[in-house]
Amino acid sequence: MKISNTILFWILQCMGWGIPVLINASAKYSNVKLNNTYVTLETLLLILSGIIVSTALRVYLKRNISFNKFNTKEWKHISIGYIVASILFSALMFFAVPLNNAFNDAPKPISTIAVISSIVNAFVFIFFWLVLYLSIKLTRQYRNNQIKNLQLEAALKDSELNTLKGQINPHFMFNSLNNIRGLMLEDVEKSRDMITRLSEMLRYSLTKNKVDTIALKEELDMVGNYIELSKIQFEDRLQFSSQIDDNLLAVDIPPMIIQMLIENAIKHGISNLREGGNIHLSVSEAQKQLYIEVNNSGTLVENSASTHVGLQNIKKRLALLYKNKASFNLKAENNTVIATIKLPL
Repeated sequence: MKISNTILFWILQCMGWGIPVLINASAKYSNVKLNNTYVTLETLLLILSGIIVSTALRVYLKRNISFNKFNTKEWKHISIGYIVASILFSALMFFAVPLNNAFNDAPKPISTIAVISSIVNAFVFIFFWLVLYLSIKLTRQYRNNQIKNLQLEAALKDSELNTLKGQINPHFMFNSLNNIRGLMLEDVEKSRDMITRLSEMLRYSLTKNKVDTIALKEELDMVGNYIELSKIQFEDRLQFSSQIDDNLLAVDIPPMIIQMLIENAIKHGISNLREGGNIHLSVSEAQKQLYIEVNNSGTLVENSASTHVGLQNIKKRLALLYKNKASFNLKAENNTVIATIKLPL
């Protein structure tokens, strides 16, 4: 059960003032020269005085100090509160003198040493209370700030991930609809199949947009639909092949990340080649890492703005989900562009 700040404060107050004063009282009870009634009353006086003064000091500090920052103003208020509380506590402690006289047949005059000792003790007691209070308060404040920062980071991460996912939702929907419309004049049955695939892609993009990872098999189904819809436009110019380890089909990966690699391969590779080209997808495991590799015919266009945005999108998503445990690399070799993603398993 979570304890409120107020209840926790009063528990610490009673323990902080009660334990040391009761220990002191237990030593005095063994002194035959001291009246037990006096010791009891003195103990209650010290406990109540300490609780009253420190509670008043707490109220003063809460009203005048910002625990999120400490500057000259804060330290000034702390010093003022400390001095006033110590003086007030020492003044209340002097009520023990008439108590002692009331229960002692031979009253003793108040000596200078006793006064100084009483004031010093008051300043020491309040100092330790103040240090303890500020330590607890600042520790709790630091922990609360950490929690808030983590919550803010999580909210920003979710927001950024959702934004990135929104960017990679299928960009070719309208083109696909136009291509299907033209296909209906040639092959109605195939057009129906393409409409089904397109609807599955739309449902996929809507339902998976709210999750961070999905099974590889689901992503491959999405890629299959994307390839078939793209072939309406490119026909035999687009050749696709894949090599997937069946043991990895249940592995979780970020949604639509392979689809984006395939989309970039078609948009910046195959579409720029008159004779078309090949796209090969491979997914394998090595050294407790998942390797996703997409090879496509073509050359790497470094200054393409859309390519740059797509690559940054992938890098940001991987960084948000895996920090430095994942990597993305893009290179060109022998008229082939190779995109490689490494994910931890």
